[in-house]
Amino acid sequence: MVTSTPSNQAANASPLDPSGPSTVSLEQHEVQKGVRQAGINPNFWYAVAWSNQLAAGQVLGVEVWQQKIALYRDRSGAVQALEDACPHRGVELSRGKVIGDHLACRYHGWEFDGTGQCRQIPYLPPSQKLPCAHAQSYRAADRYGIIWVFPGDQSLVEQVPLPGIPEFDDPQWLAVPVTGYFRAHFSVCNENSMDVFHGFLHEELQGWFDPVLLKLKDEGNAIVADYQVSYQGQMAKFLGFTESADEVTTKTVTVQYRYPHFFSQLEGVSSLYLMRLPVGLRESRSFAIFFLRLGLPGWLVQAVRPWAAKLIEQKIFMRFLNQDIEMMESEQRAIDRDPQRRYVEINPAIIAVQRMIVRQYRCFLDGQAKSEKYSSEKS
Repeated sequence: MVTSTPSNQAANASPLDPSGPSTVSLEQHEVQKGVRQAGINPNFWYAVAWSNQLAAGQVLGVEVWQQKIALYRDRSGAVQALEDACPHRGVELSRGKVIGDHLACRYHGWEFDGTGQCRQIPYLPPSQKLPCAHAQSYRAADRYGIIWVFPGDQSLVEQVPLPGIPEFDDPQWLAVPVTGYFRAHFSVCNENSMDVFHGFLHEELQGWFDPVLLKLKDEGNAIVADYQVSYQGQMAKFLGFTESADEVTTKTVTVQYRYPHFFSQLEGVSSLYLMRLPVGLRESRSFAIFFLRLGLPGWLVQAVRPWAAKLIEQKIFMRFLNQDIEMMESEQRAIDRDPQRRYVEINPAIIAVQRMIVRQYRCFLDGQAKSEKYSSEKS
């Protein structure tokens, strides 16, 4: 159901109507100003790598919104995260080597522990006092097969829990990890994840069709949307949605944008946890885990997992994702050609996501300004 309203009304109207009818009206809205230049609120956990990308004694360089970070595993296997710049000359610590529980800069061998404190300089005698050299450290975690980093105010770490993924430890679910790389601003990618109306793009892959936005709610820290979608074809049969390829089935998919990540569920049949990693103004990544309930004993699901997960990733997910990437990067190129051009959106779920992105970024900037003012007055 699409209704048209004057653009000046739409620009000021709220896209959310939690007490509205069984379907949400799709009205004209202007794209949220500034969303394509918005930064992140770093005071959340961000997925930066798969756990198997960092073996014991290895170093890995990652980036969270223009913030370069060096990861390494100490002797206990714990992940440590330091600013990717040696306090001595600024050389990238991700080029260094692990010595015991320390990360040594490749240039002069200065060693830093997991807190970023300099603990050893190889050409100084043991009795000599070390210089006051400290690299910024960040809290890191290794969970759900993913390495997470909290890049913001480290005093807030305990107040912000990691996202929960209950299916991960349930053997009944087949887990399929999927990695995405996008040459686009993270807002463009986030809108794609919330926008179930783009099933038109995937029609040749027998994706979903006839989407209807049933319900949309802003919970303060999350945008939750319920869509009704239909499936038909061999793909639907393979995924267990229908018993025959000719049968059409209608299901409800719930998509949640719990800043800064996405979670979706399809009526107990499948779940998707999509962790977004904003890298820069025109670069984003994602670390996603798709869970599928096969209706098989847990031991059998885990036995077939290695090859089944790879098959589903390559033959199904990447085909869909590559089509999405093509569209998102095309959208980013249009933005780059004419940053001032205004676009029209009719899906209120997209407007809600945009407002969340801008709201979180402003929240971070306001907090930073207050902190700087307090520091200035104190000094």
